[in-house]
Amino acid sequence: MIEQLLAAEVASYEVFEDPPGVTLLSEEEALVRDSVESRRREFTTGRHCARMALARIEFPSDRPILSGPRGEPLWPDQVRGSITHCRGYRAAVVARASEIASVGIDAEPDQPLPDGVLEAVALPEEQARTKELLRSFPGVRWDRMLFSAKESVYKTWFPITRRPLEFEDALIEIDPVGGTFSVRILPQGARGIRNAPERFTGRWTAGKGIVVTAISVTAAERPLDLNPERTPDIHRGVSTA
Repeated sequence: MIEQLLAAEVASYEVFEDPPGVTLLSEEEALVRDSVESRRREFTTGRHCARMALARIEFPSDRPILSGPRGEPLWPDQVRGSITHCRGYRAAVVARASEIASVGIDAEPDQPLPDGVLEAVALPEEQARTKELLRSFPGVRWDRMLFSAKESVYKTWFPITRRPLEFEDALIEIDPVGGTFSVRILPQGARGIRNAPERFTGRWTAGKGIVVTAISVTAAERPLDLNPERTPDIHRGVSTA
């Protein structure tokens, strides 16, 4: 599913169940030693997918993939990547940093968001548009798709700017026919970051009970001379594997 959403320079690997016999490296094991079994399984399979994807770009896949302070995967300096997981799906994508500046993916069950979540994560115009899509194109849970797109935006934004982004800092419009979505970063999200990205374009797909979204930014598209001001790190954590 995921490979059709990304630039040719991005390698991917996905599974729809946890393969038997997959293990973590010792450094990775320490990250989930006290986690519940379901968290351990998704983390282990996510790292397995990451290693398989790294092998596809002929990059060493025997090194631990640790986590940053926000839980984000720590890729080698020469690599950009993203990991996602939900019930019945795990995936990872990677690319060489010389070709791709950032990539973000997210998968969610194609089911309604819990009560109150749409109102918590969507701007008023996004809420109205989502309700219209649910009426006009009932085959996909567009509320869940919007949530997934917001997560992909965050995962793409953070490695470029090293600054968090709130749900309300990005305005998203989904094209229900073309399989794409457009993103506009609102002024409050980019405040204090010189030459911050203002727009992204992503792609989406749905099938097998899952919705998947992805954004990739080529190295040529990366804004130059980014200069985030030093601000307290008080925003929500990045959603990762």
